[in-house]
Amino acid sequence: MQQTKPLAYFKKSDLFSRLRDAELEELAATAVPKAFPKGAFIIQKDAPGDDLYLIVSGNVKVTLYSEDGRELILAELREGDFFGEMSLLDGKPRSAMVIALEATEALVVRRRDFLAILNRNPAMAVKIIEALCQRLREADEKIESLAMLDVFGRVARVILQMAAKEGVRQGDLTVLTRRITHQEIASMAGTSRETVSRVLSRFQKRGHLSFSGRRLVLPPNFGSQL
Repeated sequence: MQQTKPLAYFKKSDLFSRLRDAELEELAATAVPKAFPKGAFIIQKDAPGDDLYLIVSGNVKVTLYSEDGRELILAELREGDFFGEMSLLDGKPRSAMVIALEATEALVVRRRDFLAILNRNPAMAVKIIEALCQRLREADEKIESLAMLDVFGRVARVILQMAAKEGVRQGDLTVLTRRITHQEIASMAGTSRETVSRVLSRFQKRGHLSFSGRRLVLPPNFGSQL
């Protein structure tokens, strides 16, 4: 675990921003630090478990696999993000898998400790509801994308979502800060890696995007021009 004390991570997290210092200290004192190597299955779908994870460092994906082995990535989460909140609140089995995309460290909060503080702090309950609503909206958008958009639209939406989270502005352009694999885009867009390669090639030929090394570069009107 990094040298920074757990309390500092809870203070930086939007989820816990409405807690008083005494409650933050109580929560931090109960949190258990855990480290996961790249590729580790942190959470298995349908497995029992009711802990909440706050990411300290690293990168994870929340994902589902179909019976024929196709993957659908629901979200990618990084430092300051959290996961496990659904089972934490309702005590039911996990609804998706969480896999470490790189070496990842997290603070783990047990359900009984979390609920004890939640019962004394309705404002934090509001933050949890807001977080759940946001993730439900994202799930609705993904369902709409899979049902209503063609593959070009789905790939474009994935790229826009990545740019919103990981893009940096360079003049009028937006550059993704890390290299995104075609397979990663495919898993989020519900298609194949080969199809993503063809779509990106088409976008590039039409001037809708470009590459700097292996990083995607988007013009200011990407999306509206497709």
